[in-house]
Amino acid sequence: MTQDLHGLLGDLVIANRILAHEGVLDDFGHVAVRHPQRPDRFFVSRSRSPELVSRDDLLEFTLEGVPVDPKGLRPYLESVLHARIFAARPDVQATVHHHCPAVLPYTVVDVPLRPVFHMASVLGGPVPVWDSRDEFGDTNMLIDDVPRADSLARALGDGTSVLLRNHGATCAAHSLPAVVFVSVRMKDNAELQSRALAMGAPRYLTEGETRMTSDMLMGERPLDRAWAYWRARAGFSGI
Repeated sequence: MTQDLHGLLGDLVIANRILAHEGVLDDFGHVAVRHPQRPDRFFVSRSRSPELVSRDDLLEFTLEGVPVDPKGLRPYLESVLHARIFAARPDVQATVHHHCPAVLPYTVVDVPLRPVFHMASVLGGPVPVWDSRDEFGDTNMLIDDVPRADSLARALGDGTSVLLRNHGATCAAHSLPAVVFVSVRMKDNAELQSRALAMGAPRYLTEGETRMTSDMLMGERPLDRAWAYWRARAGFSGI
């Protein structure tokens, strides 16, 4: 995984395409990555569907969610969501916000999303649910200001994932391959857990299994393997 700025921005474009191809992102949703030399800055696309994102769409932001140079482009309304997670979590280098259809049922019913197979251990246990009404009452359901973004970051805590009540999910990790892994496995786990619940009571991973398996999967070799696979499926094989 490249860490120079040029290579990283290329990987950010690829991450958008991967998550669109894998059914995590659709016409909405977004991926962000922290600047490799400026931890107080990050990059995310302008307001554009992830399947269509190119290098020219990428904008640099401050951790207040303000574009450094908007270049006449319209940013995502929820760019501040990523900004405030980066501000709260120095360990986080990449974030995803999505509305994956397989995950959405767990945002509208009181059934916890929990790891049911080893690859989903990266979710870290029952995924917390953030409800904007607890602090803000009725809203437009977007995370488009600093107070709501800070509240969401607190709900995420030191974990890798959080659900947004009746809205979607946000994932965070130490690299673009890692956050793509978490996001895709959230989708896979939601699909599997829903099928298992239709059959009976699922057997969930234990706390120890979750911790030890996640530590292994978030290592360089598994992430390189998964990233290469998803990259090829998205049409970037051999590049």
